[in-house]
Parts: sequence; structure tokens; C-alpha cells
Amino acid sequence: MSEQKDKGKGLFGRFFKGGSQPQPEEVATEAQPEAKVEVLLPDENPKAVAEPIPAKANWFQRLKSGLGKTSSKLTTGITDLFSKRKLDAETIDDLEDLLIQSDLGLETTSRITAAIGKGRFEKGISGDEVRDVLATEVERVLTPVAKPLVIKASHKPHVIMMVGVNGTGKTTTIGKLATKFRSEGKSVLLAAGDTFRAAAIDQLKVWGERTGCPVIARDVGGDSAGLAFDALKQAQASGADVLLLDTAGRLQNKQVLMEELEKVTRVLKKLDPSAPHDVVLVLDATTGQNALQQVEVFRDRAGVTGLVMTKLDGTARGGILVAIAAKFGLPVHAVGVGESADDLQPFSAAEFAHAIAGK
Repeated sequence: MSEQKDKGKGLFGRFFKGGSQPQPEEVATEAQPEAKVEVLLPDENPKAVAEPIPAKANWFQRLKSGLGKTSSKLTTGITDLFSKRKLDAETIDDLEDLLIQSDLGLETTSRITAAIGKGRFEKGISGDEVRDVLATEVERVLTPVAKPLVIKASHKPHVIMMVGVNGTGKTTTIGKLATKFRSEGKSVLLAAGDTFRAAAIDQLKVWGERTGCPVIARDVGGDSAGLAFDALKQAQASGADVLLLDTAGRLQNKQVLMEELEKVTRVLKKLDPSAPHDVVLVLDATTGQNALQQVEVFRDRAGVTGLVMTKLDGTARGGILVAIAAKFGLPVHAVGVGESADDLQPFSAAEFAHAIAGK
């Protein structure tokens, strides 16, 4: 989509050489860099990652299917509302209730009802016309936030810290991003910073093998800030293009865990004052309204710079992404509809809006 093109610099676009130089004289006094670190080097298999992985031809259909719960509710409700009634205040109120129940948020709901009511009171309007207006207004809200994850030439490595609560698909998203970057010939280092869960560490090791990426890991219960320090130091020494840093699934109401995430950020800055260069919050599309609270807390405490929404698999409450866009205006880099690497694709405002409206 045109809004995602930036002369080759996109979510899975070009990386550039150069960047900040390592600063070995700085010491991570808050971390424990002297602790034992496991560096897993995958088997050399360049052919496994040399060719770009193409998106499946039916991406829009899969996205539409993934948003089926939201679009079906809207389509059925709109049809029922406008099949036999003229447009009046009561109809507008009923439409407003329907849109709010679909998680679109008050601001977007007001925009849609105002656009539909303009010049049409006491006149007939078809359900298809209402859905056209719905698609147009949702696209208008989403277009400003449909932004690729730009890798800046001045950063080497470009540090991407992934955050989010347990179960959102954060570690899997890291694996998918690594697959995309490696398919473009970029060198990527993975850091298993979710040291609280053995499963998360093991999962990242598997992705390391699949993608041909080295993995920095520690034993379960190890200091995550110390691991982040060691990972960035290793990435600088090896000349890696990208460092993808996993973090624990920090529940937004757990003060200690949020403080630990802030500590990871401070430690990274001891080696590179500009790091992390992106803090990407992974959201579960089935979460609904709770996602708004997650965005607010992680933005305030972790400095979130962009979003990825996962699990648009048919049970999703995808309308919440519209409400999030209207309230916070944070860039939405990508959406995911499944488990395979090509099920994560750059975010398109037009595709998402038309899928929501069932168009």
C-alpha cells in the first residue's frame, strides 16, 4: 500500500550500514554482565534464509476472515437497522450502540454517525451505504498510524525491544521478524530476555535455529538486564544489523516487573545512549478493551514507539485497534493472522478498514 512505501525502508525493508560505535569503557553497574551467558550459534545453512518469503496471495482474504467476528456483528447489525427504517435520531442512537459494542471507541463512533447523519435525516439509506461510510471513516482514523518500522542508517545494531503481557504472541512475533530480516540478508541477533519462563527461552532458541540467528540466553531466573547488556555488547562486537530483544510478559499492574523493564532500558543506554531504537508493544486482538490499558501503561513506563497486533484469527475483537489508533496515535507496524512467518504482514489502513466493514 502506498502509505507503507518509504523508498525501500519499511517493516521488512532495507537496513543500512553504519551506526554508533561501541563504548567499552561504560559498565552496566545495575546489571550482572559477568554472569554465565549462553551463545547459541545455529548450523550454517544460508539457503534456508537466502530467498525472500513471499506473502500468500490471499492475504486480504485471511485478514478479512480474521476480522470476521467484528465485521459479521457490524454487517448484521447495520442490515437490521437500515433495512426497513428511515434515518432518524433513534436509528443513529442504535447505530452508535452497535459501533461502541464493536470496540471502535467513542471518537470513531462519533465520526461515523456524524458522517452518516449529515444531510440524510428522514431519508432512506441502505446498509451498503452505511458500510461504505464505515470503511471510509475507519480508514481515515487508521491512515496516520499505518507506518512501517523504519531502520535508521545511524544505528548498528538497530535495537528493537519487544514488550507485552504473556500470551500476546511476543516471542513468536520476534521469530517472524527475524525470518523477514534474514530473508533480506540481514544479520540478526536474538536475545532471550524473558528469563522468567523456560518456555520462552526454548521457543526463541527454536526460532534461532529456524532463521539462522545466534541466540543470547541465560538460565531461567537470570538477570534480564544483564542479559540485555551482554546481548548488545555481542551485537556490537559481531557487527550485527539488528538486535531483537525479548522481554518478560510484564503484567501492567505489576510494579516490580515494570521497574525491571525500565532497568533493561537504562542498561542498554550504557552501551548505546540511543538504544533501544524501537520499543514495540505486541497486542492480542482477542483482548478487547483491556488492550487500551496495556497501551497506556507500556507507553508511559516503557516508552513504546509502535504496535504489532496479533491473533486476528476469527475470534478477534479487531475494532479495538481503531479505538487505540484514535486515542494514542502510535504507529501500527504490522498485524498477524496466524502462526507461520508470512502470517505477519505490514499494516494497511485501507485493507483493515475494508475488512472491518465486510467490504
